[in-house]
Amino acid sequence: MSMNKAFLTKTSVLLIAAGLAMNLHGQSGYIGDITRFNGGIQPPTPITITGFSGEVAHVLNFDLTVMGFTNVPAGANYILSGNNNPNVQGQLSFGKTIKFSKAYSGPNIRAQAHRLSDDVVLAITSANGIAETKVAFKHITGSRSSEIYVSDYDGYDPKPITQDSTDAAAPCWVPGHMALYYTSYKLGSPNIFYQNVSTGQRHNFSHYPGLNSSAAVSPDGNRVAMILSKGGSPDLYVCNADGSNLKQLTQTPEDESSPCWSPDGRWICYAAKTSERRALWKMSPEGGAAQRVPTSGVSSPSEPDWSPDNKWIVFTSQNSMGFDICIVPATGGQATPLTSGEDASWAANSRTVVFVRGSHGNRHLAVMDVPTRQVRDCARSEGGGVNSQPSWAR
Repeated sequence: MSMNKAFLTKTSVLLIAAGLAMNLHGQSGYIGDITRFNGGIQPPTPITITGFSGEVAHVLNFDLTVMGFTNVPAGANYILSGNNNPNVQGQLSFGKTIKFSKAYSGPNIRAQAHRLSDDVVLAITSANGIAETKVAFKHITGSRSSEIYVSDYDGYDPKPITQDSTDAAAPCWVPGHMALYYTSYKLGSPNIFYQNVSTGQRHNFSHYPGLNSSAAVSPDGNRVAMILSKGGSPDLYVCNADGSNLKQLTQTPEDESSPCWSPDGRWICYAAKTSERRALWKMSPEGGAAQRVPTSGVSSPSEPDWSPDNKWIVFTSQNSMGFDICIVPATGGQATPLTSGEDASWAANSRTVVFVRGSHGNRHLAVMDVPTRQVRDCARSEGGGVNSQPSWAR
């Protein structure tokens, strides 16, 4: 990456901020627009948030930071004013133009604040916000067993999905549904379960001999990719959502892992070892030759996730000091390290990722606005424990 792309001079920042004032409608001219993102660092969009207090002020700051904004005390073209006494009321202005003015009601004041955040993002960018979305993750308890949890995207209101006092891992959302696939040792061996999050009903989806893990659902929800070892070594398989028509896609002596789908359903990207070197590959769900996805500049890529806009693959890279979150164009090429961490998952907006950072007993979830690199830690689960393997509902 060239120096002029990686860093912005003070003059550049001032010019960009001044250009914001010329965009009277705040649509395609939004500085943090992901369609303009080329892998470099973009400045966040200034906004002044005033009149809110306590939990609501915290929620608004958190939400808007991880969607590309920065709260400044004065001088911003965008002003979000209001109060939370007792319910949330908010007004977004651009100069002398009022973009909207709303009063909110709902189950609690956090939910009202999240809805206001999403309204701000929609009004400025014409894109949906992500403040009301959910994240599933693996939670390791003090007994060292692990369960699947679902929480608000910022870590609040965590709820256990499994309560089996065994090991559960690798949750994956069904697109557009409150349902998950995950791996569980409930029956002794690692099987893939499907569970309706709303009703709690579940069934054993994949229980072949050996390893059944890493379920990944196609964008249309009709097919499931997964890693099975029933043939000897862990290989990539795909089947219909009802478990029928199982097809083996890879057949190698080394292991494949962490499949994900392209948003058009044409490709499955996964990590694999070749001659002891790990790389990213992609393959058609119909089979055929695997194609390498180059990740130049970084080593040992794993845990890929394809952005919903089909432009980027986020993945984990191992280095001598630990792990980095990186992105690479979906076609492959020069990779860009973003921050220390691992196992990232894209939000539906294709600009925010949830990932794991920390080490040993301090591993926790965090969210990042990729274009601006702004990161905020998610709330920790009550009672401590370690959170990992996040999957963002889309």
